[in-house]
Amino acid sequence: MSRTEAVVDALRLVADPCCRERGISVVDMGLLHDIAVDGGHARVDILLTSGWCPFQVDLVDSITEAVEALPDVEQATVRIVLDEAWSTGRMSTDARRKLRFLPEPGEIGDRDRYVAAHALPLAPPAATGKAAP
Repeated sequence: MSRTEAVVDALRLVADPCCRERGISVVDMGLLHDIAVDGGHARVDILLTSGWCPFQVDLVDSITEAVEALPDVEQATVRIVLDEAWSTGRMSTDARRKLRFLPEPGEIGDRDRYVAAHALPLAPPAATGKAAP
């Protein structure tokens, strides 16, 4: 196994902060952009799903810790790539499956019946304190 593959394997254990409860790693979420290992230094470039990601610092820290825990890595640098956008096409099949809230369209025989059976009831109008006419 190459040292780059070892870094990827280590990052398979780092959860994407927004998807931790679904068990989706930064690798499966498609956040890895580039990895370079030179001597005892590893550089990991990542994309964020949003430029406004509130978990940037935690994500960088988690990735740094995971990579620096590897036996041949003395120092890790994590950089956020800002000149390329993340897209859902970067996600693994497993991550897509875990994040899918609706069944595949082909699995629904009668769309209208499915929607009717799963639609949330409308909330009653807010009470105004006035008697209804």
